[in-house]
Amino acid sequence: MTLAYPYRVSVAVREGEKVTKMNTTLIINSKGGSGKTTIATNLASCFAAHGVPTTVMDYDPQGSSLSWLRLRAQAGSRIYGANAAPPKGGRLRSVEMHVPADTQQLVIDAPAGASGLLLQEMLCRPDCIIVPVAPSAIDIHATAKFVGDLLLLGRIRTRNIRLAIVANRVRSSMPVYQPLERFLASLGLPFLARVSDSDMYIKAAETGLGIFEMDPSAATAECGEFMPIVEWVGQSRNPETTTEGKVIDLGLRRQIERNTTFSVIRSRP
Repeated sequence: MTLAYPYRVSVAVREGEKVTKMNTTLIINSKGGSGKTTIATNLASCFAAHGVPTTVMDYDPQGSSLSWLRLRAQAGSRIYGANAAPPKGGRLRSVEMHVPADTQQLVIDAPAGASGLLLQEMLCRPDCIIVPVAPSAIDIHATAKFVGDLLLLGRIRTRNIRLAIVANRVRSSMPVYQPLERFLASLGLPFLARVSDSDMYIKAAETGLGIFEMDPSAATAECGEFMPIVEWVGQSRNPETTTEGKVIDLGLRRQIERNTTFSVIRSRP
């Protein structure tokens, strides 16, 4: 297979390097329509295309990631699928959630509106969390509140889970993101990338592929903008040296709570 943007995947998964620990990435936003499945499928297909054993776990009852995997059966490198959606009928959820032991990259596609016990369950697994946000003032405001709520959860602090934001479905230079970027900067969180609203993502989804597996002449720009996400996820996770997504000290609770009450709409340029 000819990759659209050939490069070495990052430290944790380089060719010939022995990986002993599965790296888990949760793609989540409580707001629907943020493009979680687009990020999840393209991230997973990039690792798989580079020979990294990869599994996608889909918590969404709509099963969009699993539908993409079925399309992929004859098209791309093998990716294992795990169905974590709430059970219906006689489904054995514990069996369908099985992740192969050789998995090195586990990508979790979360449903919109996840909360309570379901959210706590998903937060038991990840080493890092990506929160995609769509380009509207309403989405940005809801995402800022969601990020603040996430950072106040005990599991984020105690497990030192890294967290970053991705602007998704960007149509052009979007000054509306500036309030969100200021909010993230106040908490020391990275704004990873701006993923364009390109037809190449739609074409990839329709064929069960990722942008890194498409014709290099067609998807080079998309691969370039997506690379910071792949590199950030692939970083070796060392709690002693990691600064991004560091444990949120309890002393920052008031700052987080104060910052998450800001109005993006009011701050919009």
